[in-house]
Amino acid sequence: MKHLFFFVFSALLGALPAAAQDWPKAKPLHIVVGFGPGATTDLVARLVQPKLQEALGQTVVVENKPGAGGNVATQQVKRAAPDGYTLLMTSVAYAVNPTLYPNAGYDPFTDFIPVILGPSTPNIITVNPAVPARNLQELLELARKDKLSYASSGIGTTTHLSMERLKMAAKVDITHVPYQPAQAVGAAVAGHTQISSTSMPPAVPHVKGGRVRAIAVTSAQRSPALPDVPTLNELGFSGFDDLTWTAFFAPAGTPADLVNRINSEVTRALSAPEVSERLQQLGLEWHSNTSGEFAAFLREEVQKWAKAVKDSGAKAD
Repeated sequence: MKHLFFFVFSALLGALPAAAQDWPKAKPLHIVVGFGPGATTDLVARLVQPKLQEALGQTVVVENKPGAGGNVATQQVKRAAPDGYTLLMTSVAYAVNPTLYPNAGYDPFTDFIPVILGPSTPNIITVNPAVPARNLQELLELARKDKLSYASSGIGTTTHLSMERLKMAAKVDITHVPYQPAQAVGAAVAGHTQISSTSMPPAVPHVKGGRVRAIAVTSAQRSPALPDVPTLNELGFSGFDDLTWTAFFAPAGTPADLVNRINSEVTRALSAPEVSERLQQLGLEWHSNTSGEFAAFLREEVQKWAKAVKDSGAKAD
């Protein structure tokens, strides 16, 4: 019996590299996106999808599964087979939610393998053109006199936490109104809120079209997409380098050689000249990285945003 168990176990171990070697011939790939159409994660997934499909000779399907700040998609992919055919495409919310939610439904370190860190974007603070504030100082002075509100891309997103950090540092009270990521900048465009705090891709076209006025970005350096917009650090608020990043994850148990293969294919897709150009237009920056490098970055991000959530008192509904 022991010999039979050893034979079966050895056969299973031997099958893993073969399964990885056969990928992606068996069936279509599914990229499950944690947010709705138009969100930064969705934009990146749909830039990568045709390049992957072309390179692999296999259908690649992008599925939007929004809900609970990305947790719905994350929990779905957590239960998927670790065979490389189901990937999670999500955002920095992956690092925030384990602290933000009483039960996010996943462990960020044990339930997934970090495949590759995708493009990232600063968050940007914008205002409706009718707001009588041309810069951050004037906006903060206005907030001390009048009741203002700001739209973010959702409770616990970095767009929310960045504004809460700014409010604490500036000692002002601005009411938070959470929106879906793709709709948040539209709140300021329509005048439903005076201010929006969003990632850059949804906001850049509205800034360039004059439908909102850019006040500041939350990154350590200015964004090449809007080089005239100052950083919060330049404006006297130190310690800001808040980014909305995107990333691909695979369910725990996915073979290492398959993870590395997927990393290489996504790297090739994101490095394509037309994809790089589009990312730049959207205000997204990307640098190639390995699964191991992304894992190290992720540990730092989980710690960083756990502190930000606790300091701000943010809680998911």
